[in-house]
Amino acid sequence: MTERAKSRLSLVQSAYVVARRDFRAILFSKAFLFFLLGPVIFGVITLGAASVGQKAAENRDPPVLAVAMAGADTSAVLEARQRLDPLIGLPEMVAVDPASDPATYLDDSARNIGALLTGSLSRPRLIGTQERIERWTGEVALVAGAARGAGASYPDVTLEPTATSGASRKSARAGTATAALTLLFLLTMLLAGMVMSNLVEEKANKIIEVLAAAIPMDAVFLGKLFAMLGVSFVGIAVWGGLGGALVATGAATLQDLPTPAVGWPLFAAMFLVYFAMAYLLIGSVFLTIGAMAPTVRDVQTLSMPATILQLAVFFLATYSTTDIGSPIELGAIAFPFSSPYAMISRAAQEAALWPHALAIAWQALWVVVFVRLGARLFKRRVMKSGGQGGADKRPWWRPRARAA
Repeated sequence: MTERAKSRLSLVQSAYVVARRDFRAILFSKAFLFFLLGPVIFGVITLGAASVGQKAAENRDPPVLAVAMAGADTSAVLEARQRLDPLIGLPEMVAVDPASDPATYLDDSARNIGALLTGSLSRPRLIGTQERIERWTGEVALVAGAARGAGASYPDVTLEPTATSGASRKSARAGTATAALTLLFLLTMLLAGMVMSNLVEEKANKIIEVLAAAIPMDAVFLGKLFAMLGVSFVGIAVWGGLGGALVATGAATLQDLPTPAVGWPLFAAMFLVYFAMAYLLIGSVFLTIGAMAPTVRDVQTLSMPATILQLAVFFLATYSTTDIGSPIELGAIAFPFSSPYAMISRAAQEAALWPHALAIAWQALWVVVFVRLGARLFKRRVMKSGGQGGADKRPWWRPRARAA
């Protein structure tokens, strides 16, 4: 092996050198202070998106009223509901076993039961969350009166509020999923754009050509991606510290927020992992665009399809939020760019962990593919090297062999 080959840095070492240089340059710049102000806007948009998502989940899968009365009373209630529903619109009702514990039905998120009707036609009892049973009091009284027969008075409904129900918990988790998905999307779009502008500036100053001549282009791409990822984690740490300070002072508490299915600690860790994967995926695309665009104006033109793609990905993942396990949701998981968003949504609503291990491995595979493809395109189209005159015929995924 020659002395020159021995002195060359490995791919990881080269990427680390580039990442350390970019990380320090960005972190100690004045623009980074303005960058830290972004979460103020993010917070407002996220809260609005969570509210819309929770309402959409409820409209898509409306809560059900379980009827747990004696056999004859249950049949009379269901028949009365069938007669009145075309006229005024009533909640869906299903018959359940009156001998079972009401908490068994209210805690079952899969059946989406919002409240339980028990007692008798003359003295009905409505069990569920305070908001839900107050909303359904009139409907229950109307149905019970109709079930008793013509001329019967409407009975007084006894309300027995509970802390939560399967329907309310399912709706709340859908809100958490939408909020996390929206925040993930906004952070990714903001940070990935900074990679592109940074590379265009260095390309105009001929710095990128110097780096490409000294180290592999794959290392340049990886270094810049992970440098911006490190900068973004610094920002997230600052914002998370401010949020932790609010929690510590009692101004806010996680108990007031819908708890995700996997729990808050694991959900927070998954959010960081999926943020990193989403950033690396779209960042590798933006990096390729920035490397191939000669001017900032060309960057804006070339990045438009990628931005539209990200918006389509966001809407796809949001649409699949309330339909876990459907073909659309599975397709969103399989598509690399929407996979991080769909999986963070699933983490908020499903407790199973093994799908996340598979999804993260799948996303990491595509990060490698996009980085190598972007570096290959840059060398062919911009550096005018590789693939010309038969100089380099190796596949794009195979690294260059070191000199013996």
